[in-house]
Amino acid sequence: MGYFLTADGGTESLRARVYDLTGSCLGSVAVPYETRFSAGARAEQDPEDWWKAFVQASKGAIAQARVSPSDIEAITLATTSCTVVALDENGKALRPAIIWMDVRANREADAVLATGDPALILNGGGRGPVSAEWMIPKALWIARNEPKIFEKAHTICEYQDFMTLRLTGERAASLNNVTLRWHYQVEHGGWAKSLVESLGLSALLEKWPQRVVPPGGVIATLSHKAAQELGLSPSVKVVQGGADALIGMIGLGVAKPGQLALITGSSHLQFGVTEQAVHAPGIWGTYRDCVYPGRYIVEGGQTSTGSIIAWLGRLMNGTMDLAELNRKAAELEPGCDGLIVQDHFQGNRTPYTDPLSRGAIVGLTLAHEPHHIFRAIMEGIGFGTRAILDAMATAGYRGTEITVGGGAGASDLWLQIHADTAGLPVCVPASRDAPSVGAAVLAAHGAGHFRSIDDGIAAMVRPGKRIEPRTREMALYNDIYQRYLALYPALKSVANAGVQA
Repeated sequence: MGYFLTADGGTESLRARVYDLTGSCLGSVAVPYETRFSAGARAEQDPEDWWKAFVQASKGAIAQARVSPSDIEAITLATTSCTVVALDENGKALRPAIIWMDVRANREADAVLATGDPALILNGGGRGPVSAEWMIPKALWIARNEPKIFEKAHTICEYQDFMTLRLTGERAASLNNVTLRWHYQVEHGGWAKSLVESLGLSALLEKWPQRVVPPGGVIATLSHKAAQELGLSPSVKVVQGGADALIGMIGLGVAKPGQLALITGSSHLQFGVTEQAVHAPGIWGTYRDCVYPGRYIVEGGQTSTGSIIAWLGRLMNGTMDLAELNRKAAELEPGCDGLIVQDHFQGNRTPYTDPLSRGAIVGLTLAHEPHHIFRAIMEGIGFGTRAILDAMATAGYRGTEITVGGGAGASDLWLQIHADTAGLPVCVPASRDAPSVGAAVLAAHGAGHFRSIDDGIAAMVRPGKRIEPRTREMALYNDIYQRYLALYPALKSVANAGVQA
């Protein structure tokens, strides 16, 4: 039986896991790393911390799994995207990584949109706006604000590609990431050359890795140096992964047209599978071959979700008892006695794509307690998800059920709120660790155990529970949802003025 090492490189930590061919997790170890936040919605990490965390977590997971390191056949990683790194010719970071949630490049995003390039069809069907999270705006920000670093950079790439370079010595990008965040389009020749050139960034085309490998493709075997650090054989295959949320689709078993994945964690991402392109305002577009050959992925996303719960925990100075908050919050009626939360604590991805929008808690009274705010945050996030699903439906894509992976799957209350606010059944597979399971499927496929990713899903992804929406609660939430939608236009001018000041 083959064994596979995976890594889920998230916002707060890297978790390594060991899987077998049945999809069973035999060992799991997480190692945290620091994110440094600063004014202007900036968020940065040290790439060296990723590698140190991977080495430590991998050794721990293999030991916990009680398998011989010589039995590991393949490695696949799922990491945050778009987390941009600038590297010198030796693969060393020239500056801290600008992580996915960093939206400092909002002016650069406007400049990208102003080009009117055909590649912008991925941004609201060409009407925009362009997200400040994406690769080209962030690279443009470096070029404008740190020109010496941009000039010195031999490689500008992502978290995923940095780890690939450390593991194999190869400069290779994931087809998943470049179609998702770099304006790369398989059906239109690949790289967005005219877009980059119109911004005066021609040098960027040479700084990007030129080799593009699809999820499940073998990049190379481990370099001798990486094998020595990890205590593994140099014969171990490094199989391409991609963005954690997209690889999570595989781990959720969401592969057929019409299926919808909700990947939860610090943020929420909504991904649907479709056989044709869907480009329209309110969604980020569709990406061909992004996960599965011959299929498109349609995307929406919320920047702040689980991170808002973490924020509440920080305000409570370590006194947060999640079990108690869930219990008390479950006893409340929808609407939390008049509270509504706008979930834009780090800007809005979709349907507005407004990096300057901010979070709000509306309707507070002296009678409200932490569990009211806790539930109102969940409901606000649920409404944010529904707004995205409504935008997808307007564009022509309708999901019939939601399959959830990540942190929200641990809370029955949050799952029920999602079902009730969206008006759709919510499914949770047996394992909520979707990015890791998806990475294991890819590793097994790349190692030659399955002919296709779909065959790997059939063998390694197990079904779990299903939550149905409730008629009474759906009706109550429909009314509250209209008040939630009214918040954004009402608060937009105030929030934008505060950020720009």
